[in-house]
Amino acid sequence: MPILVLPVSVIAGLAGCMAAVLLWLGGGLALAARLRPVPLRHGLNGAAVLLVACGVWWPGRLLVPADAVLGRPGVQALAAAMLALGLAALARGAGALARRESLALGVGAVLATLAAAGAHSLMVMPALYRWGPLAAAASLLLALALVLPFLGSPGPRASAALRAAGAALGGGVLALGVLAQIGDAPALPLGVDGLLLALLAAMAGVLLSVLQQPSGGTLDEPARRSAPPPATVDPLTRLPTRVEFETRLVKAAKQCDAKSRRMALFFIDLDGFKPVNDSFGHNVGDLVLEQVGERLRTLAKPVGLAARVGGDEFLLLSGHASSDETVGLLAAKLIAELSLPYQADGRELNISCSVGIALYPDSGEAAKLIARADAAMYAAKRMGGSKHTFHTPEMDADAQANFDMVSELRHAMANNELELHYQPKVDARSGKITAAEALVRWRHPTRGMVMPGVFIPLAERYGLIAALGDWVIEEACRQSRAWRTKGLRMRVAINLSTHQLRQDDIVDRLSDALKRHHIHPSLLTCEITESAAMENTRATQETFRRLGELGMHVSIDDFGTGYSSLDTLSTLPAEELKIDRSFVMDLEQNPKSRAIVEAVVKMAHAMGLKVVAEGVENERQKQVLVDLGCDELQGYLFARPMPAHALVMWAIDDRSASAAFRASLFGETKLTKPMN
Repeated sequence: MPILVLPVSVIAGLAGCMAAVLLWLGGGLALAARLRPVPLRHGLNGAAVLLVACGVWWPGRLLVPADAVLGRPGVQALAAAMLALGLAALARGAGALARRESLALGVGAVLATLAAAGAHSLMVMPALYRWGPLAAAASLLLALALVLPFLGSPGPRASAALRAAGAALGGGVLALGVLAQIGDAPALPLGVDGLLLALLAAMAGVLLSVLQQPSGGTLDEPARRSAPPPATVDPLTRLPTRVEFETRLVKAAKQCDAKSRRMALFFIDLDGFKPVNDSFGHNVGDLVLEQVGERLRTLAKPVGLAARVGGDEFLLLSGHASSDETVGLLAAKLIAELSLPYQADGRELNISCSVGIALYPDSGEAAKLIARADAAMYAAKRMGGSKHTFHTPEMDADAQANFDMVSELRHAMANNELELHYQPKVDARSGKITAAEALVRWRHPTRGMVMPGVFIPLAERYGLIAALGDWVIEEACRQSRAWRTKGLRMRVAINLSTHQLRQDDIVDRLSDALKRHHIHPSLLTCEITESAAMENTRATQETFRRLGELGMHVSIDDFGTGYSSLDTLSTLPAEELKIDRSFVMDLEQNPKSRAIVEAVVKMAHAMGLKVVAEGVENERQKQVLVDLGCDELQGYLFARPMPAHALVMWAIDDRSASAAFRASLFGETKLTKPMN
C-alpha cells in the first residue's frame, strides 16, 4: 500500500537521488573488492551488482502502478541492468585470464552499460526519444554515468571524484527521464519498496565505511585525512601494507625537504615469533601479530605511520628525528613496548624485536630507505637481537652480498650445483647401517662447499624454500632408485620444513616423486621437527593423515625441544622419535639429560615407537645410549655426511667390521613391482 503521496517533481528528484546514491555505493564496493581475498571479493562484487541494478530499475518502477510491481517496464529495466553487469563480469573474468584486468574491465563496462542505457531509455524515456537528438544524448550520458563509478585511478581522491561524477550524472539523467515520461500526470505514490531501497543503501554505506576505515598514524594532518584505501590495508593487523607505506614515504620525504627536517624509519623484526608459531600454531601467532599491530598503531599516532611488511616484519616512520639521541630513545621505547607479554589463547607469551634505523636524508634517498633500515635490522639480529642499530654505509655491502647469494642460489638450483650428502644411521647394538639421512649441500663454483646454515635462512626469507624442498624430494627419490637398481634397498630420510607441511599439495608432490622413480613409500622417511608436528592446524594435521595413508615412514625430529602433547603424539602416524643432539652432547656430565633420554626411550617404546639418538660423537655417549635402550644412533662417531657414492664405498671398505649394511638391506633386489 502507498504510504506517502508526493508531487511528480519531488518523485523525480527522489528517484534521481536514490539512483545516484546506489551508483556511488556500487562503484565504491566494486573498487573495494579488487584486491580483497577471493570469497570476500565475490561477495562485494555481488553487492555492487545488486546496488547498480536497483539504481537503474527503481526510476522505471515508479512509472507503473503499485499493484504491478512485476509489470513489463520494471522487469525489463531490472533485466537490462543485470545483463549489463553480467557482461561486465564476464569481460573482467576474461581479462583476468589474460592478465589484462583493467583493460578488459573498461571495455566490458563500456559495452555493457551502453546496452543497459539504450534498453532503459527505450523503456523509461519514450518522451525523450520522441525529441530526437536529446534521446541519443540521454543514452550516451547514462552509459557514461554507469561506467564512471567503476573506474579505478592511482589515487583515492581521483577515484572518489569519478564515482561522484558518475553517480550525479546518472541520477540526473534518470530523474529527467521520469519527468519526461510522467509530464503533468497526477501525483504518483511512493511505495514501501522505496523505503526498502533506502534501507539497502544505508546498509551498503555502513559496509563501505567499514572497508575504508583508516589504520595507523601519519606524519601530518593532510596525510592523516587521506587514509589508505582498503586494498592497501593488511587484513590481519589493519595496518597499511608495504605498497601504501612506500607511497606515504615518498610524500613524507617531500615534506621533509620542504621544511628542512629529518625523519626516522624503523624496520622491526620480531625475535622469538617463529617458535610461537611452530609450537602453538598459526591461530595463536595471528593473535600475537594483531596485538603487535595495535601497539605499533598507538606508538605511531602522534607523528608517525606504522605498516606491516609481511610475516613478522613491520615498519614505523617517525617525524621525531631532531637528533640521533631522540631516535635512539624512541627505538628503546619501541623494543620495550613490543617486549611486554602477549595474551593469546589463555597463554602468556614473551617475544622481543630487533630494530634497524635509517634516517632521512642522512641515509640517502627515500627509495632506498626501507632496504637500508632492513640491513640495519639484520645487523641488530647478528648482535643477539632485542637491540636497535643505525644504518651505516658498511651495511650496504652485507645487503648486496645477501642479494648476490640469493641470485646465485637461484642459478644453483637451475644448474645442478646442489647435491645431497648422506649420514648413515646405525643399529645401536650391531653397528650395522640401517638407513641414511639426506642433507643438502651447495658446491659453489667460487665459494666452495656452502653449508645449509648459510643459504637455508636466505631461501626461507626470499621465497625459495618451497622450490628447494621440491628439489630435495626429487633428488632423494632418484638416489634411492639408483641404490635399489644396484641391489641396495636403502631407506632414505629427508627433512620436511614447517613451510612444506603447510603446503596443501605436499603429499601429492611426495607421491608423484615416488611413482616417478618407482620407490615404495616405506623406503622414504619424512623427518619432521617436534614443534612442527605439534602445530595444531588443519593443514598440518591433514598432511599427517595423508602421509599415514600413503604408507610413508614418519620420524619426529629434535624431540625434547618443543612442547609435545602426548595425546597429539599418540595420534600421529609416526614410527620413531629422534632425540635432539643437545641432550646427547650433555649426556656424560648432566644427570638431568640422562634422565630425560631415559624417560623418552621408555615412553617411546611403550607407544611402539623406535628411538634414534643423533649427535653421537664418542664411545662413552654411545655406551650410555645403548644401555638406555636406544634403537639407532647417528653422529660423527660413525661417519660424517658424505656423497652417495662415498657412503657405499665407505661401508664396503671400512676398516671396522661392524660398519656395514644390515643384511636385510640387500633383500628382494629384483624389480618385480612398479614401486618396490
